[in-house]
Amino acid sequence: MCGLCGEIRFDNLTPELNTLSKMMDSLARRGPDDFGTFIQGPIGLGHRRLSVIDLSDRAHQPLVDQDLGLALVFNGTLYNYRQVRHQLLAKGHRFHSESDTEVLLKSYAQWGEDAVTHLQGMFAFALWDNRKQQLFLARDRLGIKPLYINQTPQRLRFASTLPALLAAGEVDTQIDPIALHHHLTLHAVVPAPRTLLKGVRKLAPGTTLTLSLNNKPQNTIQNSKRYWQLRACRPEIPLTETQWIEATHAALKSAIDSHLQAADVPVGVLLSGGLDSSLLVGLLAEQSNVSELLTFSIGFEDAPEECGHEFEYSDQVVARYHTRHHRYIIPNEQVLTRLPEAISAMSEPMVAQDAIGFYLLAERVSQSVKVVQSGQGADEVFGGYFWYPLMNAAQGTDLERFSPYYFDRQHEEFLQTVHPDYHGEDYTSQIISQLLAEKDADTFLDKVLRMDVTTLIVDDPIKRVDNMTMAWGLEARVPFLDHSLVELAASMPPELKLKEQGKHPLKAIARDLLPSAVIDRPKGYFPVPALRYVRGPFLEWMRDILTSQTCHQRQLFQPHYVDKLLNAPEQYKTALQGSKLWHLALLENWLQIHKI
Repeated sequence: MCGLCGEIRFDNLTPELNTLSKMMDSLARRGPDDFGTFIQGPIGLGHRRLSVIDLSDRAHQPLVDQDLGLALVFNGTLYNYRQVRHQLLAKGHRFHSESDTEVLLKSYAQWGEDAVTHLQGMFAFALWDNRKQQLFLARDRLGIKPLYINQTPQRLRFASTLPALLAAGEVDTQIDPIALHHHLTLHAVVPAPRTLLKGVRKLAPGTTLTLSLNNKPQNTIQNSKRYWQLRACRPEIPLTETQWIEATHAALKSAIDSHLQAADVPVGVLLSGGLDSSLLVGLLAEQSNVSELLTFSIGFEDAPEECGHEFEYSDQVVARYHTRHHRYIIPNEQVLTRLPEAISAMSEPMVAQDAIGFYLLAERVSQSVKVVQSGQGADEVFGGYFWYPLMNAAQGTDLERFSPYYFDRQHEEFLQTVHPDYHGEDYTSQIISQLLAEKDADTFLDKVLRMDVTTLIVDDPIKRVDNMTMAWGLEARVPFLDHSLVELAASMPPELKLKEQGKHPLKAIARDLLPSAVIDRPKGYFPVPALRYVRGPFLEWMRDILTSQTCHQRQLFQPHYVDKLLNAPEQYKTALQGSKLWHLALLENWLQIHKI
């Protein structure tokens, strides 16, 4: 798990070390253990390393193999690297390290661009093939690891974060109107390849991009190739409910084990008190090779309407498995003080209230471990959210069934929100309709769950966890998003997932592992009440941002709409119960922090 960056020139110039250094400095917190650069002809690569597998200097990056003419920078973890290494040894390859990075490089040497199909894990990488004079970029199937791109006719730059590209300069920072529509409609989700900035794009999950000097600047991100697609169709031979649960249990145990074994450092668990993270603890405790479980929980000050923590449930799991537990309480004053820090760590603005929670939790966890497992993704994969049954019961077109329960604003309200310069078509309805219409999904709910897992989750919780943990050099692993488990769950009948108010297969597995109070509790969220119930100092903080001279000069929002929210902040909530005022304040503050 690291930070990578690089530049390929199309104009016969050589990338400058100073440019790479600026990007690497921006990425320093993602990789505090080591750094390196590689410049040769038209290519320049930079890397910041977080040492997790093979802690020796032999795993230094950029990894260069002069004999093969290959140079690689890699961010992520290959959970099956030992198995792939064994295959490559049988084919005659020799290794000089124990790293998964070298396994990736030799996989490309053996299988070329098809190497990605042999990998199980989370990854984004850039590989320079000197013999072919081409650059190969790739991102994992579920988009767990990010990869941002900025291109001009003269060169293309790439990095693990958007701010790293800004640090290098020469980026068109005008707001993309289509991306803005997505951002304000899909609670800050901007599907790839777009970002809020016209000059920055991102490689989509499950895709690769090859840039050849023989076909210079025409090879843009629009030429990326999709190497993985998720099918949401029933198997030819039907399974019984018992068989589905047994298959899920086996696949989840395999995923958790592989995520545990691929590390030469201790691995902890972010224990929220919900079913998903608690189930991780229970299944890890079954592993005979786990001598001690490290668990971490965080809580915030209560609001009259909401408890600021879930310790009532996480403490029961700790007591059952005698984990070495770390519990943290964060006062509201510290949440407000640290908000700008957390927002600065965001590659793109993220409105979910738990972003600050993950940021402050990761700070403390990173003092104990370098790697944690997280329950992220289980709700999307196994149908755990309250809106899925509501959508399923609704009538009309796929879009008409989806949008009332998910969109933060319908198109008419979007037009009231932003300056007329940003008005246009209902871009979000268009892209959601396209995604729901993709082939290989049996039912409406299959379409929704697949879109959530492959698109919406990528630029909301997945991105949030990556950004907030890597800001402290902490690697977060998400076993529920292991692609084999995701493929299995996508083939499962949706009605089976929705039993017991959602996530029935996981609840069935948990019956022998967890207290009933944890399994049967109402669905919880990472509570940060101060950002849900906007009042007091938090309201004044948002007012200061949205009435600032910088905000007025930007002319992004309609003043009358902002005034309406400021006058009654708790009255205006999204369909998913987020604060509309917080959404605007967060976006404006992110733009100000990054000097856009």
